[in-house]
Amino acid sequence: MVIELLKFKIAPKQREKYIQRDAEIWTAALVNYPGFLGKELWINPNDPTELVMVIRWETREQWKSIQQEELDAIEEKFDKDLGFTYEMVESSEYQVRKFPNKD
Repeated sequence: MVIELLKFKIAPKQREKYIQRDAEIWTAALVNYPGFLGKELWINPNDPTELVMVIRWETREQWKSIQQEELDAIEEKFDKDLGFTYEMVESSEYQVRKFPNKD
């Protein structure tokens, strides 16, 4: 499994609209791609401007096989619908390390 981690800065008064539109547009689009396993959204209780997304993919190959044009189209729709600006401050990738069972 591969984790896509995205960190955003968003004005606190805009956060709930961002979360709602993200579910309606981004998550709704991602569920149609092979390998998408799910998404979590984390709110930092110590920084109301920070929003972290953890997106789980079955394999890196499945995640990276999504055409950039498709991602750009989703982002354009999202940004147009949102109507305010936000900043992505981090984009990272992690592999999930599984340990063998000791049965």
